Amino acid sequence: MNRYVKSIALLLSAVMLLTGCAMQTVEDMYRVPRRSEDYNNLQSAIDSAMNGLEYAAPRFGENQQTVQMADLNGDGVGEYLLFARAKTEKPMHILIFSRTGGGYQLLETIESRGTAFEQVEYVDIDGIPGLELVVGRQVSDQVLRSVSVYTFSRGAAEQLMVSNYSRFLTCDLDENGSSELMILHPGETDEDNAVATLYSFREGTMERSREMDLSGRVDSVKRIMVSRLDGHVPAVYVASAVNESAIITDVFALKDGLFTNISFSNESGTSVQTLRNYYVYADDIDNDGILELPGLITMRPITESRAAERQYLIRWFAMDLEGGEVDKLHTFHNFLGGWYLELDSDWAERVTVQQNGSTYTFHVWDEDGSHARHILTLYALTGSDRETQAAEDERFVLYRTEGVVYTARLEGASAAFGILQQDLINSFHLIHQDWKTGET
Repeated sequence: MNRYVKSIALLLSAVMLLTGCAMQTVEDMYRVPRRSEDYNNLQSAIDSAMNGLEYAAPRFGENQQTVQMADLNGDGVGEYLLFARAKTEKPMHILIFSRTGGGYQLLETIESRGTAFEQVEYVDIDGIPGLELVVGRQVSDQVLRSVSVYTFSRGAAEQLMVSNYSRFLTCDLDENGSSELMILHPGETDEDNAVATLYSFREGTMERSREMDLSGRVDSVKRIMVSRLDGHVPAVYVASAVNESAIITDVFALKDGLFTNISFSNESGTSVQTLRNYYVYADDIDNDGILELPGLITMRPITESRAAERQYLIRWFAMDLEGGEVDKLHTFHNFLGGWYLELDSDWAERVTVQQNGSTYTFHVWDEDGSHARHILTLYALTGSDRETQAAEDERFVLYRTEGVVYTARLEGASAAFGILQQDLINSFHLIHQDWKTGET
């Protein structure tokens, strides 16, 4: 639905480009393009309505434009929504304009208390043609926020619900084609863990689920992802930081129709997925549409002298609706170098990696743990002669970037473990930065 929501600036730019298609003379080509009549009509309606108002664009989320467009009433024609602030008792204003003939008119204004618009989404919640408006507002200078859901199915704005929140998102956990609203709240005290609640539209009203505990406080939440469990059941993954050194992931889904934290452990009081590496988040590592969770495996060092240099492998697994784990993949991640290597799960947990500058040697321990066998060496070459070095000593190229050539060499024990050159090339990947948060 968010793809449907367009910035008015993009629309008007397109209109201006189309009006320039009929240029016929050289003079016309250098003439400043005139704004279309449609643009002028909309701008005139906005100017008339802005008396005493100032623009107040939403701060977060995908819809941060001051003027946005969405089909609120389901008639196939988008309405324009202007976000503004006034110096009144209810300062936050949403002005809704509709097309009438050749012009635009102010259809209605939604006024509310608050200091800023935080987040706006347009989704189908009630199953009736037209999109519902979900808007979060900053209510005070503290942490208090309020989210409201409005429907326009009867031609005018009707508020379906309002609730305080710390985080919210929309998702379709029951896969009925309409979205639910999931809200994260603080606990009863500052030291209590956060709680999650799901709101669904049932028989004309918004129905509230039971509250589900998270594994950390609401201010520790770092990332929220909507994906699927093993079996392709929709789920929401909430990753929280613990003491800046661990990530705990709570997994929410509908189980037997009930909103449930399927990863929560009653014994520990936290999610069962606790990782002592702040930089490792859940990811669809194998691109199968299911989010995998990472578990860290401490590698055994080749010599006792290097025991302090702790290195980890990552075991990636999916969760099913019963909270069970399904192994998917093993990797060696070099976060500082920005790359990772997939490993054969048959022997991955016996791998150890030693680093010497930009050279990485991979060994596999025998099953009885008595001997480590050298299987491959990986090089990250950065010098001006990196291309020459890449062709030396039976090396082959894994990947090239603008400043680095990643190469490898198969060692004596590689054949015993079925390691082939092309397989190794296919197993090498760069770590991409998350576009929303900048985290890896």
